Amino acid sequence: MVMSARRTANFRLVILNGKAYVQTYHKSFQSRDTFTLWGILQLLRRYPGKVPDLDLMFDCVDWPVIKKDAFLGPKYSAPPPLFRYCGNESTYDIVFPDWSFWGWPEINIKPWEALLKDLKEGNWRSRWTEREPYAYWKGNPSVAATRMDLLKCNVSDKQDWGAHVYAQDWLKEQKEGYKQSDLASQCAHRFKIYIEGSAWSVSEKYILACDSVTLLVKPQYYDFFTRSLMPLQHYWPIKDDDKCRSIKYAVDWGNSHHQEAQAIGKAASSFILDDLKMDYVYDYMFHLLSEYSKLLKYKPTVPKKAVELCSEAMACSSQGFEKKFMYDSLVKGPVFSNPCTMPPPYDPASLHSVIERKDSGIKQVETWEKEYWQNHDKQM
Repeated sequence: MVMSARRTANFRLVILNGKAYVQTYHKSFQSRDTFTLWGILQLLRRYPGKVPDLDLMFDCVDWPVIKKDAFLGPKYSAPPPLFRYCGNESTYDIVFPDWSFWGWPEINIKPWEALLKDLKEGNWRSRWTEREPYAYWKGNPSVAATRMDLLKCNVSDKQDWGAHVYAQDWLKEQKEGYKQSDLASQCAHRFKIYIEGSAWSVSEKYILACDSVTLLVKPQYYDFFTRSLMPLQHYWPIKDDDKCRSIKYAVDWGNSHHQEAQAIGKAASSFILDDLKMDYVYDYMFHLLSEYSKLLKYKPTVPKKAVELCSEAMACSSQGFEKKFMYDSLVKGPVFSNPCTMPPPYDPASLHSVIERKDSGIKQVETWEKEYWQNHDKQM
């Protein structure tokens, strides 16, 4: 089963007696594979001797590929256990924290621990009521049709949809030293839009970290933490098939319900700052890999073409932002506490309650939005 996941995997990772070995099949886009492996090495430094032996395949491409409908009955082969950064309801891919928690050198995004401090300071620079009363989005629209569609929602002379939408030119930003890409300075609007790219986007955690209200365009994918988010508690849901009208209503609602809107923004940023700190990211990794290792029915061995990984060797051979981010995210030594204790699994009734609560929040917003536009159209 493990080897059958090789078809799309970028690398195979084996952990044996507390040491990591990697066999690379295909170099990933940018430094995704490098910083994913770096993060796993930091986990081993944090909890030496506690991460069990394992053997896994990792795919660094955005979209999940292990389709559930290809494994519907007993006559079909078992699904390959393949790790990646996101999943959806129609796939079996195993979701793992993305590379940017340890830094994204290609676009000068700091490791998560340092960036969280900057984002927290950015929230303090202006009170919510002092911010621009618009929704804000800045990114690369060319990666997905849904993002190109979002560009239509920009404020113009013909229509005020309540949104400031900007296309990001990363080549220009690189030449200018990323002066316009400081994430901590992008909390100057009361609302921020999250929209997926070719699949899920790492930008979600940065957007939620602002005290601004996150306007979350209906997603197709999830990463390892986003299914904990609740509409009307952590974000405001936006339709994917009628974005502009949906954004306009959300902005008008928030600007006329200051207290409730600020509470949503604050709940999201508190979730990111408190529940998504690196301590818990490492604990998630630890528990995920530990539970995965229990499923192996064989003793892992080091592949013939694998090489041993070492934090010092990786950092010493790196350059520029890559070297800096590795040193900045280096785990200095073991922690004296054990990983957090996993709560018991949801029982069916509790899980149904969570799903029902989420659906109810989205339907409530859709009802309000429908009434808003019906009244608006009558007045026109």
